[in-house]
Amino acid sequence: MIKVEAVFWLIGILFVAWAFLIARETTHPKRWGSSAFWGLLGLCFFYGTWVQAKTAPAWILGIAVLVLVALASTGMLGDGKSKTTSVEKRTEFAAKFGNKLFIPALTIPVVTVVVVLLAPVLAIGGKPLIDPANTTLVALAIGAVAAAVVAVLILRPKQKLAPVFEGRRILESIGWAALLPQMLSTLGILFTKAGVGTAVGILAKGVLPAGSLLAAVVVYCVGMFLFTVLMGNGFAAFPIMTAAIGWPVLVQTFHGNPAIVFAIGMLAGFCGTLCTPMAANFNLVPAALLEMKNKYGVIKAQMATGVPLLGANIVLMYFLAFH
Repeated sequence: MIKVEAVFWLIGILFVAWAFLIARETTHPKRWGSSAFWGLLGLCFFYGTWVQAKTAPAWILGIAVLVLVALASTGMLGDGKSKTTSVEKRTEFAAKFGNKLFIPALTIPVVTVVVVLLAPVLAIGGKPLIDPANTTLVALAIGAVAAAVVAVLILRPKQKLAPVFEGRRILESIGWAALLPQMLSTLGILFTKAGVGTAVGILAKGVLPAGSLLAAVVVYCVGMFLFTVLMGNGFAAFPIMTAAIGWPVLVQTFHGNPAIVFAIGMLAGFCGTLCTPMAANFNLVPAALLEMKNKYGVIKAQMATGVPLLGANIVLMYFLAFH
């Protein structure tokens, strides 16, 4: 059976391989710090499977995270500017392959969907081939590997391990920000467990005008927007603002329709996603991949949409959820 642990180990192998490539590059300005960062991260994926199985203590992972933070915050990471094709060569390849360049990217969702649909009938000796508890994640990993193979078959690079080398180049161009989604989702869980939502609710109720539905809607939506900007993740902001305002005020006090309130509330949070560098996978990664001169260029372009859309969500919630 292919379990999710196999996916984690595959990711760990990639990070360790990238760390090795960085360490052997003598011209890299910060090769030891960068190699230590990505190598330690890769080892965490291996060790994490034992923690999940409760055969190893979790506190070691905590120390590893602190070391990663120390390496990133002290400027120990750098971009080695690994060799890649020139702009002229890429233009030549684009003209040569045309729309075939989209095939590897499309392979990922196609293979993922096919594997998910076939998973219930794929079995060996009466046992499922893919872990039923994590079918989608395993299928996504299979799709990613298939896409890399397809890319090599179509483009036929001189170096067959080009996906590994290019993956290392992209990873270093993004830097530590590549870990922000995981870190921020964890932060959201910690905030919720620590009772931040309850505390915010007490503060909000102290300033909300008594009986003002409009004020409650504005506070909820703007709060979703601001917490998403701070945390970089609408899903992390949702339990905090819902515990503070959404459920006790909008639903229980003003009898709002829960489905409409929470759906539009999430959309208000997504408006914040458009306007924050903390949402690195949406806003910083594309800028790095496109080699934009202004790394905040994506955010600047999206703010003209995000802010007016927040206002539209406030209006929609007020008129649709309570009337």
